[in-house]
Amino acid sequence: MEVNKAALQRAIAAFGAVWLIGTGLVFGLRSLASDAAPDQPEPTGPTSPTTEPSLTPEAYVAWVPGGFPPGFAEGLERSRSVADISIASADNVWMVRSFNQAGRVEDDPRGGSMIPIDATGVDPVTFAPFLPEDSVALVRGLDSDEGILSRTSARLRGVGIGGQLEFQDGVVVRVGAVLADELMGGYELLVTRSTGEQIGIDTDRYAIFRVSGDEPPAVKDLQREFRGLIPGGSTFGVVQVRAPGQTRFLRMSDLIQPPALLKREFGEFAARPSSVDGSLDIEGRWVRKNIVRETVPLLGRIQCHRKLIPLVRSAMAEVRSEGLSDLVRTYSGCYAPRTTLGVPGASISHHAWGAAIDINAPDQPFGEEPTPRQTRLAEIMERWGFIWGGRFIVPDPHHFEWFGPPEEPEA
Repeated sequence: MEVNKAALQRAIAAFGAVWLIGTGLVFGLRSLASDAAPDQPEPTGPTSPTTEPSLTPEAYVAWVPGGFPPGFAEGLERSRSVADISIASADNVWMVRSFNQAGRVEDDPRGGSMIPIDATGVDPVTFAPFLPEDSVALVRGLDSDEGILSRTSARLRGVGIGGQLEFQDGVVVRVGAVLADELMGGYELLVTRSTGEQIGIDTDRYAIFRVSGDEPPAVKDLQREFRGLIPGGSTFGVVQVRAPGQTRFLRMSDLIQPPALLKREFGEFAARPSSVDGSLDIEGRWVRKNIVRETVPLLGRIQCHRKLIPLVRSAMAEVRSEGLSDLVRTYSGCYAPRTTLGVPGASISHHAWGAAIDINAPDQPFGEEPTPRQTRLAEIMERWGFIWGGRFIVPDPHHFEWFGPPEEPEA
């Protein structure tokens, strides 16, 4: 069968854009776990730092949609603009079960289901210097069978230091420490690169670095230089660089919330992933509790997470009250249990939580620049707590996904 190469490249690049808006190193402005469920005690232990995490102001991040092409990481390491650098891998991996410090089973999905875990693999020697001083030793001292849980993930699991996570093929990772989400890049689990390969983390996704010289180069100049490192003929011709202070999360794909936040807000599910089309057979109990069908203005009957429905309803009510109903033409879906773009082995789509909604897809297809009409709709959707795909590195202008609470009305 003949393949449209341009269409394939757009799809792959878009997949990378959507995927990478959910992974990377975070030196955020506030703890992702600050309002975790009060009935979950915070794991503690003798190796956990007791001070509040501080930021690393010199840290930059660079990423390419879909992961680094061959030779790109080596090119970054040779760049004269780069002083210190750490190349990190990241992928979604599947956890079979978990055990707390006392050896009691905490997670044990039934019927062959597994729990998706957003994880990163780092080189402890190069990664540790980007952390606060009291966390450096924790990362440098990671053993081959150890990992670090984020605070949010530890609370979700009910697992702290000394607990264990079991992955496919029987690989067990022992929890050696629990760190603030900011220091984990929003990832749920941090392991060494060699351990990551054993559990399925095998794609270089992002680089954390410091720049050389007394005068930091402009981000646009770094992006231009790094684009030149991408091999000719590569599908990916875009490099994103973030400088300190430019983004809430200094990470690959920093525009959307990482899975840890989605789990905290919308609940965690177990599923059986398909190796053919990326579909997910999500456990029925979670679906029955969270996914509902309701009627909202302009869109009609929609199926989303129960927490998303009020936000969509309010946004559509505002569109109608402003006399802008013609901005909404087609409801194109919300809940869809699958990986990103339906690619097997990819990250979990926000649609799998019912936390994203597509509007006007026929008029605003994937990969095309947004129209003024869709931009006007996006302004309203963003006020109600959505991030707009039209702002992604590869535009997805019909896509809106949950980002946070609605804006406070002006006094």
